[in-house]
Amino acid sequence: MKKYNNTHIIGIDHGYGNIKTANTCFPTGVSAYDKEPVFKENLLEYNGGYYLIGEEHKEFAADKMQDADYYVLTLAAIARELNISKSYSADVFIAAGLPLTWVGEQRAAFKAYLLQNEAVDYTFKGKAYHVRFVGAEVYPQGFAAIINNLADFSGVNMLCDIGNGTMNIMFVNDKRPDPKRCFTEKFGTHQCMLAVRENLMRLHHAEPPESTVTRILRFGTADIDAAYLATVTDTVREYVTGIFRRLREHGYDPRLMKLYVVGGGGCLIRNFAEYDESRVTVNDDICATAKGYERMLEVKLQRDGGKV
Repeated sequence: MKKYNNTHIIGIDHGYGNIKTANTCFPTGVSAYDKEPVFKENLLEYNGGYYLIGEEHKEFAADKMQDADYYVLTLAAIARELNISKSYSADVFIAAGLPLTWVGEQRAAFKAYLLQNEAVDYTFKGKAYHVRFVGAEVYPQGFAAIINNLADFSGVNMLCDIGNGTMNIMFVNDKRPDPKRCFTEKFGTHQCMLAVRENLMRLHHAEPPESTVTRILRFGTADIDAAYLATVTDTVREYVTGIFRRLREHGYDPRLMKLYVVGGGGCLIRNFAEYDESRVTVNDDICATAKGYERMLEVKLQRDGGKV
């Protein structure tokens, strides 16, 4: 979170797997209740409804505005950031984003979705919040993750943002993004997870907890049977081969350019791919995009003299 005058700038990366802010990360899941639930560790109360945050993992949907879930998750993200500074009544300017090839078409609608209320009163984890919305800006995913180290992008570079639901690809040439060479593929870590589960069931008639598979993806191993681990590893390596095949289809050539990988799926490259570390960089900061959104909005406000 950044501050401009008395306004809190809060970057939110509305991922399909996790919601990320500059300092927090939590699962993209929300369960609604008419009455106060028994378990309320991550309970958000808003507009007469009760919502457990991080429950019932949300399915992939290209349109994040089709229901109220992402709005409720936005309120939770804001509360998590404000709680760090013990600010419970605040003016907030949201900095958010959308996949590269969708941002032009959906920007206005997503901005209106985020600003559907001028102010809201709600509680999260037992603490009351009063938030006044100053504005919202919507930026391209991926590029935001490198805005703070754009000076490193001399020459020709391919930026690959691997999320839970999508993989966004952009060329950055001599520190400038190429808007004509942006691509979005539905080829994120969720699809990899489905392939792993399918092969484990087909070969071993087993269905391990999602947390176990996630640990293998994130760290490259887990304390499970060697045969099960080998199946997971082989499946992920095959999936990573598919990632590089798609990158080549969009013009990737390691002899001519460097590759910069961001997003939660970067662990797939780091743990399961063979690559030249001098030509491929994996940024493990899952909050990098949210931090980039904040920086982009901060620069805009400074340039425009705070004009919304």
